[in-house]
Amino acid sequence: MFRTISDFLSAWKVERDSTVKVFRELTDPTLERRVTANRRSLGFIAWHITTSLAEAMNQAGVEIAGPVEKDSMPTRAAVLTALYENAADALGEAVRAAWTDEQLLEEVAIFGEKMPRGVLVMSIITHQTHHRGQMTVLMRQAGLRVPGVYGPSLEEWALFGAAAQP
Repeated sequence: MFRTISDFLSAWKVERDSTVKVFRELTDPTLERRVTANRRSLGFIAWHITTSLAEAMNQAGVEIAGPVEKDSMPTRAAVLTALYENAADALGEAVRAAWTDEQLLEEVAIFGEKMPRGVLVMSIITHQTHHRGQMTVLMRQAGLRVPGVYGPSLEEWALFGAAAQP
């Protein structure tokens, strides 16, 4: 749980930038990559991450600009990335403008439950991290370069001149 806006914004910048790194490796053809035919595509997972930002904040009473899941999913990776960047930036600005440190302790109703705002913004980060991990698996299967997020990726070890970790 976040107790200060400043701590959230610091963490959000790291997570936002990590998600942008992953999104920027997507290609238009790989957006349809799925583990199996009846599971979410790589593009849909990216779309879900993007749309969940406005949906969560709007439910919590803070309107931010951004697409919602019922909108049409883009078919171009660059458009999806730009939509994510805009929504993520809007989320950070909205939290900074709408809430105080004290308000992070106050509960809001969201998706049928109540939680402190500080838990909500932490949940937004962990939700995004969860789905970003799913994306990297699909990216590896699709032959895309996977960027390091919390440490070097397979490809980055080689750039460092080190043997890839098993």
